[in-house]
Amino acid sequence: QVQLVESGGALVQPGGSLRLSCVGSGTIFSRYLLAWYRQAPGNQRERVAIIDRDGITNYVDSVKGRFTISRDNAKNTVYLQMNDLKPEDTAVYYCNTPTPIWNWGQGTQVTVST
Repeated sequence: QVQLVESGGALVQPGGSLRLSCVGSGTIFSRYLLAWYRQAPGNQRERVAIIDRDGITNYVDSVKGRFTISRDNAKNTVYLQMNDLKPEDTAVYYCNTPTPIWNWGQGTQVTVST
């Protein structure tokens, strides 16, 4: 059974940075496209970044130029570097494949506030 464990979330001031990590077990990340999602209270889960097997990336417009998705297949880990954070980035962040095929992890809370 695949397990996803997200970490790295925190309370940060606007303009700050965070690096999220997602470690997978029970699967081999190198075989898959991977994605980061977020869900703010009262909102649907939103996919914000995708990385393919070759490292090509794609982002939702609201995070372009601020977020960077990357992967380390040797560590079965996908990362999300988030810079210039804004209050509207506040959400629980999750990883999965771009069309989610694995059970969701617990997510990691990112709160951007003064």
